[in-house]
Amino acid sequence: MMITTAESLSPTHVCTHNPSCPTADQVDREAAHVIAAHPEQGWSLLCNGVVLFEDTGELLPDGQSIDARRSDLLACASHREH
Repeated sequence: MMITTAESLSPTHVCTHNPSCPTADQVDREAAHVIAAHPEQGWSLLCNGVVLFEDTGELLPDGQSIDARRSDLLACASHREH
């Protein structure tokens, strides 16, 4: 199957888990199941259509990009001085 538009990747059509995974527009969207993992390339496709990058950046099914939060995560790490 070839996906040609963002509308073709509707989360309601991709996720078959019970209970359903969070949709791409929910704040906990990263909790969705991984359906394709490519760690050698640094990304994973979640069942809600979100592409999650290893630096915590995201690409949503509608084409919107979410900036990486790596600096926020490192700032909260216990081994760093505050």
